[in-house]
Amino acid sequence: MATPHNSAPEGAFAKTVLMPGDPLRAKFIVDNFLTDVKLVTSVRNVYGYTGLYKGKPVSVMASGMGIPSIGIYSYELFSFYGVENIIRIGSAGSYTERLNVLDVCLAESAYSDSTYAKCLNGCEDKVIMPSSSLNEAIMKKATEIGVDCKLCKVHSSDAFYTSPELGGWEVLSKRTATECVEMESFGLFHNANVLGKRAACILTISDSFVTKALLTAEERQTSMQTMMKLALETAIDL
Repeated sequence: MATPHNSAPEGAFAKTVLMPGDPLRAKFIVDNFLTDVKLVTSVRNVYGYTGLYKGKPVSVMASGMGIPSIGIYSYELFSFYGVENIIRIGSAGSYTERLNVLDVCLAESAYSDSTYAKCLNGCEDKVIMPSSSLNEAIMKKATEIGVDCKLCKVHSSDAFYTSPELGGWEVLSKRTATECVEMESFGLFHNANVLGKRAACILTISDSFVTKALLTAEERQTSMQTMMKLALETAIDL
């Protein structure tokens, strides 16, 4: 069952999909963690794969950058491919000293000024919640495998570059009551809630507005293996 943005046949995806933003990060995951891998879609070079992790099927598909992009891909996975769970695995910038570079975090909520939810079904909420049961499964698995995973409130921004007239990251953090910023989870969570599915977002802190520390583009692709392993270990138990 192909869609405008996904050429995979019906049944090509596992019930749980890990969704990094970067297609190269998706490829890194399947190259380093999965066996018996099949590339099931590559429309617009947004790679989607299905393989085995410890003998159990898991899919990995890139989302691209921003709420509209993850909105398209996650909606089609949930609606047309029978996917039940999507775990976003991405990077975020920290607004607080509590979250340092390479820390692993789990979004307990996503704030956004985006109009995505309003455009989709008229929802005007600024804060969208992930699946509580999926978050519980992730935190339980983190404890089991010894990963220090920190719950945090996430700011899903539509703009990577914001005008200095808005006051900078300190003002954004205070106004949104959030601890880190990324660009996708709000749309993913809303799709899951509307469609009766489950979604969560695990993040690795890639840069800090507080300390000015940051990862290179290559490090973003390859140094987030703790987050990847946590998502995979959770996926095979769902």
